[in-house]
Amino acid sequence: MIKTAVARRYAQALFELLEPTSIEAMRGTLNGLGQAMKESVSLRHVVASPAFGVEEKTGVLTNLGARLGCPPTGQAFLGQLVKKHRVVFLPEIADAFARLVDKAKGMQQVTVSSASALSAAEQDRITARLRDTLKREVEVMFHVDASHLAGLRITIGSTVVDSTIRGRLTTMRTMLTRE
Repeated sequence: MIKTAVARRYAQALFELLEPTSIEAMRGTLNGLGQAMKESVSLRHVVASPAFGVEEKTGVLTNLGARLGCPPTGQAFLGQLVKKHRVVFLPEIADAFARLVDKAKGMQQVTVSSASALSAAEQDRITARLRDTLKREVEVMFHVDASHLAGLRITIGSTVVDSTIRGRLTTMRTMLTRE
């Protein structure tokens, strides 16, 4: 809870500081850095270890940010994250920033996972249905998860609509084992 609150505050501050023309570039930079933090053990070690100084950590992040097209305001922001010991929140800040950008655009991120790959026609039909239901533009990411067995799992922000067989079985097990 604290982690997401901190991430939202930092994302909001950055969003308010940026020029409208550099918001998408910063979104791409934050997404890239957030993904790198999740995947790279050595990057997490550099930013978390007291063996590396503030200048070294800032240098690593701003260098990576520059490669990802980070605007100057964003590079200063990355330096502040290092100075305030908030770099570990970078993936959450990236997510919060993306939500702010989508909200400003009137866009909604939706994730749909299914047991098998959906055809293009099915994806278009689901996207249109979500757009009509939510009454806004949607950006839908489709994933395949064989553990679902059948059905769809739709994630809209923190709301999950689970109509998969596995989800239904889990719900039934929970209901049957209640005392």
